[in-house]
Amino acid sequence: MGYFIYIVYFLLLSFIFLYSLVALYLTVIYIYTKTKGKKQGKLSVVLESNYPKVTVQLPVYNELYVIERLIDSVCNFDYPSDKLEIQVLDDSDDETVLIIANKVAEWQTKGVDINYVRRDERKGFKAGALDYGLKEAKGELIAVFDADFVPEPDFLKRTTFHFVKNPKIGVVQTRWGHLNKEYSLLTRLQAFALDAHFKVEQVGRNRGKHFINFNGTAGIWRKSCIEDAGGWSADTLTEDLDLSYRAQLKGWIFKYIEKVVVPAELPIEMNALKNQQFRWSKGAAECSKKNLMSVLTNANISPLTKIAAVFHLLNSSIYIAISGLILLSVPLLIYAQKNPDLARLYNYFGVFVLSTLFLAGLYFTAYKDPNKNAVTEFFRFLLFFPVFLSVMMGLTTYNTIAVLEGWAGKKSPFVRTPKFNVKQPNDTGWTVKKYAKVALSPLLIIDLLVVLYAFYGLTLAYSSENYSMMVFLLMVIGGFSYTLILSIKHAASTQK
Repeated sequence: MGYFIYIVYFLLLSFIFLYSLVALYLTVIYIYTKTKGKKQGKLSVVLESNYPKVTVQLPVYNELYVIERLIDSVCNFDYPSDKLEIQVLDDSDDETVLIIANKVAEWQTKGVDINYVRRDERKGFKAGALDYGLKEAKGELIAVFDADFVPEPDFLKRTTFHFVKNPKIGVVQTRWGHLNKEYSLLTRLQAFALDAHFKVEQVGRNRGKHFINFNGTAGIWRKSCIEDAGGWSADTLTEDLDLSYRAQLKGWIFKYIEKVVVPAELPIEMNALKNQQFRWSKGAAECSKKNLMSVLTNANISPLTKIAAVFHLLNSSIYIAISGLILLSVPLLIYAQKNPDLARLYNYFGVFVLSTLFLAGLYFTAYKDPNKNAVTEFFRFLLFFPVFLSVMMGLTTYNTIAVLEGWAGKKSPFVRTPKFNVKQPNDTGWTVKKYAKVALSPLLIIDLLVVLYAFYGLTLAYSSENYSMMVFLLMVIGGFSYTLILSIKHAASTQK
């Protein structure tokens, strides 16, 4: 039995190791190609009078506090008015309806081609709204922005020219920025994770000619690409990732632009973040189930691209591996105490420390600021990275269940992430705003049990002087305790 547990433990570590190898590969591509980037050139020369017709779609559901600033920002686009159409695809059932109606009317009187679009029912959630609007869209290009994003006036001019230059481009995706990164430790951790994806992973995949994904917002589709790929589908919770893979399997080219940044508001409440992470993790699992085999069996896709796609689509499955490592930690320690021969196998597990180093390389590449002192940045990173890993472990329960449900085909509704137009660290008024109240999840009991389980494992690791396991279990305790306490604290603060 002891050897069987070690074998499973080794396989889980191997998955994490391979995952980190892909991360290292993407980091190398990013660094290698960073100095070889081509200059964009003058946009006026590319576009001149040949501006493509663009339809901007704003899918909305109960966004009382942020929708006005989004509408204002897209209506202020520096783009020929006769080439711009705006659709506010509103499924709201609260005061947001009146706010949007008034704001749309205001801009219509100024001559902006903006339409207020409502459906009879919220069928298909965001994917359904986008598909509904697409049927009436006049543009050959479709730009999409979620309610919490604030694009700059020159966004369209800095992105649409790529479609003019290359008719094979189906998507242009830009980088997410952060309006409230410094609000709290929670928002800084989110920005840290997102920057690794948008600054390194997306660039590495795109420059390596591998599959990337439209991130659901702050990007533009060619309408014919959407139609050719089969259109928007609501059979997964990540309709953006699903359509991205279907389009690239059809041969469409995706273009990622790191230098164009669209800032957005990060979730400030732990329970809302958990819901968002659940949706992303489950959606990714659903997409892997739906599209991975098509990638692997496509003879026109290179082996390296297939490997990159496997770990891209199975990205959220890392939480399955972490769950397994946590659960097996205590049995491993017990068997190691009874059998010294098994204990010696830990010496071979040391190679998997490289996994952490490879991942650290990716995150540091995204984290470092070239305008700041390199030494100071490095030491700040050394302090912040373990905290990040620990807190990400604290989300394991929710994301593991999400992945398992996604693989099993269990359906669940699209739960939106509430935003409150909060930027300053001293702004605590959000707790009394609409959308703030949340019910505590019963899964918190599992989180508490994990903390107690890890404490027991820590005593075993200490008595056997297994320091590597002690570090791991301390990170588990810290991460689960942080997410548990913050979930209760935030929920309690919204009940007042």
